[in-house]
Amino acid sequence: VQLVESGGGLVQPGGSLRLSCAASGFTFSDYNMRWYRQAPGKERELVATISSSGGSINYAEFVKGRFTISRDNAKNTVYLQMNSLKPEDTAVYYCNANRMSRTYWGQGTQVTVSS
Repeated sequence: VQLVESGGGLVQPGGSLRLSCAASGFTFSDYNMRWYRQAPGKERELVATISSSGGSINYAEFVKGRFTISRDNAKNTVYLQMNSLKPEDTAVYYCNANRMSRTYWGQGTQVTVSS
């Protein structure tokens, strides 16, 4: 099982990034997918969730209206489009796959928002 995040980097405040998470080794379309983030010295927090079919999506309040989660089950990939980025969005972003008692994590990708 692998979840490989990509797309992180350094961006100025107000900028945009698109994160991708490519999955392999399990039936991607059966799993709900989530993006989490963890800033230095803080606990990991849930950012966004998308159901296995993509029909149900939820966001943390602090990203509503700025971030968009989506998935392509044909490509076994989940995305996080991040717009209007703020310095407080700086964190390592992780994707997570979960279904019943099974959960898998990626290694994370660093997002730094700074001028």
